[in-house]
Amino acid sequence: MTASAPRIVHIGGAHPYTISIGEGLLDDGSALTARIRGRHVLIVSDEHVAPLFARRVEIALHNARPDLRVDRFVIPPGEQAKTLARFGDAIDALAALGATRDACVLALGGGVVGDLAGFAAACWMRGIDCIQLPTSLLAMVDSSVGGKTAVDLPQGKNLVGAFHPPRAVFADPSALDTLPERELRAGLSEVIKYGAIVDAPFLDWLEANAAPLLAREREALVEAIARSCLHKATIVEHDPFEHGERALLNFGHTFGHAIEAEQGYSGAGNDALNHGEAVAVGMVLATRLSAHLGMAPAADAERLRALLTLYGLPTTLPAGLDADRLIQRMRLDKKAHAAGLRFVLWERAGAARIVDGVPEDAVLETLLEG
Repeated sequence: MTASAPRIVHIGGAHPYTISIGEGLLDDGSALTARIRGRHVLIVSDEHVAPLFARRVEIALHNARPDLRVDRFVIPPGEQAKTLARFGDAIDALAALGATRDACVLALGGGVVGDLAGFAAACWMRGIDCIQLPTSLLAMVDSSVGGKTAVDLPQGKNLVGAFHPPRAVFADPSALDTLPERELRAGLSEVIKYGAIVDAPFLDWLEANAAPLLAREREALVEAIARSCLHKATIVEHDPFEHGERALLNFGHTFGHAIEAEQGYSGAGNDALNHGEAVAVGMVLATRLSAHLGMAPAADAERLRALLTLYGLPTTLPAGLDADRLIQRMRLDKKAHAAGLRFVLWERAGAARIVDGVPEDAVLETLLEG
């Protein structure tokens, strides 16, 4: 099966590329190989995704270009695999492949795979091509777009990484058929984020289309993915290295990353939150902090909480987390700086802004409310 009339989102700037969204893209060898310059390809995936899609991609690649040498590097699933040690293993895999400067890394999986694969591509021979093949909704609408790559440390999330824009992104919504329900909802958290920060009418659309999105109806999913990617593309094009406007994309993430780090990145388990769930809680906390600071009406915070609840996402801090320890995590977060804690807050739905030097007592009060 080949892709038919995919939706295309263009990323401009110094390193332009396209995001293609459409059915059958994972099997479209002609489209994939058109972005591959050399003959060495390393498919990076995880133990859940590789058995589902890796062989399909390999067949598509070889049918279009029999000369390609294609290897796989497969990691355990989950955020706990996004480490410097696994990064080193990925580099070893590129060395074993004999990857040259025109080699390409294919990131086949969710956000963890995309981050790790992209970072390996950024560092091998000081930078080779990476094509993102996101298979989770969260990766399709967020982590595969924009060129942020990284691994985690015990002290915090994404502390070691590089900006390395992909050569292309191919988002095939058919991959979402196999996505666990929890992961689908986690991805919808990042979709909701775009409405919260820049597009209040998108929140209206999401309220009206919760049922088809949760039922994985193709038309609704493609629209949500395309609209989210368009918002991220616009922001990234203006600020590729996160010196200003791009930080808006971190709405809910300062709280969310602190939660993930404090829980030891164990979101694959039943008790800990995964990334999208932590961001959902973080967005609610950010809106409440905005209300505490007199920036936004509390009613808007309640509306966002209700929308997240509609999508089956958590909206309160997990039990047992210490507020003081979460603040310590936030001090190390890469979004903080010498002037103190930095948050993305909002004035109303669809109108977020970056606020520096947020008083820690206001943050503590928000955390203690849960």
